[in-house]
Amino acid sequence: MLRLRQFREADAPAVVQLHDLALTEVGAHVGDGSWDADLSVIPAAYLEAGGEFLVGEVDGELVAMGALRRVSSGSAQITRMRVHPRWQQRGFGRALLERLEDRARELGFTTLRLDTTVQQRAARALYEGAGYRMVGTGHEHGFEVVYYEKRLA
Repeated sequence: MLRLRQFREADAPAVVQLHDLALTEVGAHVGDGSWDADLSVIPAAYLEAGGEFLVGEVDGELVAMGALRRVSSGSAQITRMRVHPRWQQRGFGRALLERLEDRARELGFTTLRLDTTVQQRAARALYEGAGYRMVGTGHEHGFEVVYYEKRLA
């Protein structure tokens, strides 16, 4: 049902729309700002920089997205994980996370990091269930944030 593939330029409007919708739905959208600049340059920010950006489609509709951003030769950040609210609770987030982890291994990364807000309970459950361990907390853009890390085998 869900088809995962690499981002294409034609996906850009749908990616921004999904990003805004998913964050608004969980009360974690801080509005437009420089913190979202990467979404207007996805090929340069992710694909050409040694990372990955995946989208998930169901019957041609973009319903999920997630990215892998290179931090160093051995580590990367999982970011921009979004599933359309209408398509949540179907395993799409887990499938996307697993594919990003596989891609991270292919690219030679041994450590993955990510963060999410405290209020995003479903995201936290997903990450913790996938073996990510909490390594700290902080505050970003007015939200309490939880930082996670996972070592890849």
